[in-house]
Amino acid sequence: MKRAPLPVPSLIAAKRDGRALDDGEIRAVIAGAARGDIPDYQLSALLMAIVWRGMTTRELGVWTEAMIDSGERLRWDRLGTPVDKHSTGGVGDKISLALAPLAAACGLTVPMIAGRALGHTGGTLDKLEAIPGFRTALTTAEIGRVLARAGFVLAGQTARLVPADRALYALRDATATVESIPLIASSILSKKVAEGARALVMDVKVGSGAFLPERARARELARTLIALGGRLGLPVRAFLTDMDQPLGDAIGNAAEVREAIDVLRGGGPADARALTVRLGAEMLVLGRIARDRRDGARRIEAAIASGAGLERFRLGVQLQGGDPRAIDDPRRLPRARSNRLIRAARAGVVSRVDAGLLGRAATLLGAGRLRKEDRIAPGAAILLHAKVGARVSRGDPLATVAYDDAARERAARPMIERAFAVGPRAPATRRPLVMEILG
Repeated sequence: MKRAPLPVPSLIAAKRDGRALDDGEIRAVIAGAARGDIPDYQLSALLMAIVWRGMTTRELGVWTEAMIDSGERLRWDRLGTPVDKHSTGGVGDKISLALAPLAAACGLTVPMIAGRALGHTGGTLDKLEAIPGFRTALTTAEIGRVLARAGFVLAGQTARLVPADRALYALRDATATVESIPLIASSILSKKVAEGARALVMDVKVGSGAFLPERARARELARTLIALGGRLGLPVRAFLTDMDQPLGDAIGNAAEVREAIDVLRGGGPADARALTVRLGAEMLVLGRIARDRRDGARRIEAAIASGAGLERFRLGVQLQGGDPRAIDDPRRLPRARSNRLIRAARAGVVSRVDAGLLGRAATLLGAGRLRKEDRIAPGAAILLHAKVGARVSRGDPLATVAYDDAARERAARPMIERAFAVGPRAPATRRPLVMEILG
């Protein structure tokens, strides 16, 4: 029986004019997007109308449930308590790489479906693929096998997991509709519910390197995620964390893998390690493995000190086709052919390290994508030698730029130089790494 065409133009007009769509209309739109029945130009117009008009609580709930129902729904409860963590994206944010195996070493099941570089923010999948042989495109059966043995998986979205989101996400990236809070929330939570998570820790970035730089907007997103999670039966705990300056000292795919390995070995930059422990502790509390945050932090620290987290990471890499020798000897990871030092033009104290500028510069170097079809340069990186509060003399190194393409380095260099501000004194106040916890 032939399906009657959906009157999409009238739905676009209704949303444009401020009318809430009814449940049947929403489900028909999502089903049509998943099947490919609705032209991209109509879906794009509807997405822009949602950006302008927003969604009611009911609309958002039905929209997200329809997204989940557009594909398969995975269940891992027989393996343990599935708890996940998700970040809204930042510069130098390699936390997932160490956090997933640490949480698994503490007894959680972590079915982490991750993403690629988007805009100026790095992608977990691109970082992992810097490990020789590492496979992120796994089938559902392969995901289950890795989870059963390693306790965690770091993989991409399968073709059958929320296919409506795959269609809509590609359009959002191309039509300036990424920053819509209802669309962000539905995209994140539809995938987390469908992947089988039973609780979620959200890292919502705030600052120049975040998609939502303003704290009020970030808080609105966090509250939306918590409320929507409640409707879907997914407890959400949201952390607002600082992204005015990059997280850790490395920006770039292979360089961030090396830094995550350093954290698993008990080292690494203080901020990267601290956030790994804080978010990991929360995952253990939500998974009812830890009594409270202090107990959770103690367990994560113990998994670092004993090497259990590093051993889990090595196992997970091996199970996903990667070369485990790169974990034992990170010198096997890709490196760029050339390096250039960026030096301080004056003596003083570093008062700003602009994450947004550095993220865009890293993308120009090849650490991210300017176009969807661009290839990643896994060794391209910006390595920070000074962060906010550091005292420097004239000529001291601020950053090392690692690059393969000299033209790209020339284009990125002015942005890197502008990202650093050196003044006579340290900033009067410093934002804490964890600014707020909600939920």
